[in-house]
Amino acid sequence: MARLRAVSLRVTRPRLAVLATLHDHPHVDTETVIGLVRASLPTVSHQAVYDVLRALTDAGLVRRIQPAGTTARYEARVGDNHHHVVCRVCDAIADVDCAVGPAPCLDASDDRGFLIDEAEVVFWGICPACAAQRSREEQRVRKAHR
Repeated sequence: MARLRAVSLRVTRPRLAVLATLHDHPHVDTETVIGLVRASLPTVSHQAVYDVLRALTDAGLVRRIQPAGTTARYEARVGDNHHHVVCRVCDAIADVDCAVGPAPCLDASDDRGFLIDEAEVVFWGICPACAAQRSREEQRVRKAHR
């Protein structure tokens, strides 16, 4: 409640539900947020959730991310310069803290005169679950060809 009031937003049940959802389920898309919010507020509309996400993002309480080729996702972790790692197979997303100190990646080799205040880095790879599945499939193929 205090977070909403601190940014001059009215405290409403949909706003509280969306914030709670994003704290418990980071990196979810809008449809997932709607489904999770409806578990506690069955009558909330799609439009209400879209409006809440926009208001919370505009107020800086929520961060919208959209790695290339994926749908927009939302997270409640704001106020730091963390990055993300995305699985190329299942689109799972996880947070990655900056490597050293406070936002070292803000020191561009050539800032071209820009006053840089944020850097967005996305690491791509294969998550542990998909890597294990791929390994099991490769083992099955090798056994089948013996």
